[in-house]
Amino acid sequence: MQEENCIQIKNVYTKETRTIHEQRKVWKMKLGFIGTGNMASAIMGGIIKKQIIPAQEIIGADLFAPGRERAKEQFGIQVTDSNKEVVDKAEVIVLSVKPQFYEDVINEIKGDIKDEQIIITIAPGKTLAWLAEKFGKDVKIVRTMPNTPAMVGAGMTAACPNEHITEEELAYIRTLLESFSRVEIVPERLMDVVVSTSGSSPAYVFMMIEAMADAAVSGGMPRPQAYQFAAQAVLGSAKMVLDTGRHPGDLKDMVCSPAGTTIEAVRVLEERGFRSAIFEAMKVCEEISKNM
Repeated sequence: MQEENCIQIKNVYTKETRTIHEQRKVWKMKLGFIGTGNMASAIMGGIIKKQIIPAQEIIGADLFAPGRERAKEQFGIQVTDSNKEVVDKAEVIVLSVKPQFYEDVINEIKGDIKDEQIIITIAPGKTLAWLAEKFGKDVKIVRTMPNTPAMVGAGMTAACPNEHITEEELAYIRTLLESFSRVEIVPERLMDVVVSTSGSSPAYVFMMIEAMADAAVSGGMPRPQAYQFAAQAVLGSAKMVLDTGRHPGDLKDMVCSPAGTTIEAVRVLEERGFRSAIFEAMKVCEEISKNM
């Protein structure tokens, strides 16, 4: 009798193991996107380029046919017009629609989300508590905040997992995110600060590059060349901060010779409120993010 029970237990275990294996074969290493816009393209492009997940194991849903066709042609992924098809097939799902559409999308898919699936969000202002409330059940969620330089593989992404994500799962998600950006795991209380510091800041930098180029053009430099000089100066300066680990003020002082041209330019920037303008713009951005 004891031997019979052992056989029964073994058979049940084998059956369960096979069932789990078969379930995972359906979506093993699959990645799904609900929305195939710019940020989704940056993420899937980095993942495919780094060969983390092959294109044929990625699926993207978009209600608009041109978006689907662009994603299929550019990356070779599977595409659909059904959000539920993505949920049915993908182990990891990226909600890559605009924040104002999150609630509608969640209402559509929440009944089909399985316990082992992982949701990645990229929307500012949508907290883990808000997401949990909208899903109405325990769901594995990693809240992230990438930025547009991810489109050229040079992004910066903050990630914050909820309590249902294991260390192994977080390590896997981090690998996906690192295919297109630097990644920092941060407490959720800092996510709105991240929005203002790296999420929105490319716009501030683009404005600065544009202003620098305009000034160069006024001095006689052709505009295409002006953009090259200005953009490369910004790129190189950022790389110096990251690679040397030195304080930005220290690096600034290295450029400012006594009675030289640079210190006079810095004086005018301070006089015109350059530092204060950036500071105040970021604080406004942070506050708006908190109230989205």
